[in-house]
Amino acid sequence: MTRIISGLAGGRRLVTPPGSGTRPTSDRVREAVFGRLEHLDAITGSHVVDLYAGSGALGLEAVSRGAVSALLVESDRKAAATIDKNVRHLGLAGVQVRAGTVEAVVSAPLSPLADLVFLDPPYAVGDEALAGVLAGLVEHGSLAVDALLVVERSSRSAEPMWPAGVELIGPRRYGETTCWFAEYVPEGDTA
Repeated sequence: MTRIISGLAGGRRLVTPPGSGTRPTSDRVREAVFGRLEHLDAITGSHVVDLYAGSGALGLEAVSRGAVSALLVESDRKAAATIDKNVRHLGLAGVQVRAGTVEAVVSAPLSPLADLVFLDPPYAVGDEALAGVLAGLVEHGSLAVDALLVVERSSRSAEPMWPAGVELIGPRRYGETTCWFAEYVPEGDTA
């Protein structure tokens, strides 16, 4: 069972996509990730982008905890329909679902700029493809200064290849899952 852990929709269940091959982030990992994000004061008032959204659990959790908006991107049509169902069920404002590839979404600037980006790609997405998505976010000016990026991968995977301007804060390992936290600090920013 996947559920929203805290905030406005805390305790409410989420539907997971049937047979789509998605693997929702476990409640335990989500709770740890959001604890870290709250410590970094990265949620309240933020604009969130959830790439490879699956059930939408990460983006919806962020809105439940005080994010202003969330763009949930999912290429699998059944999974995107499930996210729509979850959005309607929770009744959270400011959530947009986009059925399409992550690569297409990051190939153009996002508006509003993202303050917090979740990337939880399927294990089949290779390191080079993930690096291209991360680079697209930077190259197309989609990230606010000091935006946080959270990349969830198998603990057996290598560290993501960060584009220029993205600095690693550090990984956190949760069993078979590692979440890599990084910050966007463009060159010349002295803040």
